[in-house]
Amino acid sequence: MNRLIDVVLEDQSVLLSRMGELTYQTLLISIKAYIDGTTALIQVRDMSDRLMLMADKVEDRTFELIARFQPVASDLRTIKSYMKISYDFARYGRYALDISFINDQINGLKECKADMKEFIEEMSTKVLQMVAISVDALRKLDVNLARTISQTEREVDQMYLDHLKKLFDDEHVSNKCILSSTLMARYLERIADHAVYVCEAINYIVTGEKTRLR
Repeated sequence: MNRLIDVVLEDQSVLLSRMGELTYQTLLISIKAYIDGTTALIQVRDMSDRLMLMADKVEDRTFELIARFQPVASDLRTIKSYMKISYDFARYGRYALDISFINDQINGLKECKADMKEFIEEMSTKVLQMVAISVDALRKLDVNLARTISQTEREVDQMYLDHLKKLFDDEHVSNKCILSSTLMARYLERIADHAVYVCEAINYIVTGEKTRLR
């Protein structure tokens, strides 16, 4: 027989899965608009705000779970991890909003060379793949899938560093291109970090071990 706390924890899990799906779509829309040079700011702001409200709901339920059910250690581990994951998902949304904002304000990618656009597309693809892994691994509580994220995270970090070096060495890049592409690469690198944090939390939920995947 399921405990009452299990029912509420399942509700949390369902809410987080919905957040995960929304975060991926929010990022996809924001990144695509940035690369295409179109605007998605209003839509992304609305989606980001919805993610924040969902994160607040997860937090409220967390306190309710602790107050009503006096959870045991394993339950507390899951409760704590779910709240942390909701924060990471909300951060995805805020970075998506940041990307849309700089796109609207600067639209600097149009002043970059073709290889810069190709670089942003490649980095974006890797980061979206990491986000998808974090969302899918949470839905399945799949530790093995979660651990696959490490290699891509290292690749994204290296791409970010390579990008900075390339800009430093190139004297013929416009200021708008430098500002826009550097902010974009930084946001993508931070999104990748949060994807890793989610996967680390999944590992903790399932195994009880705090393992760094970076």
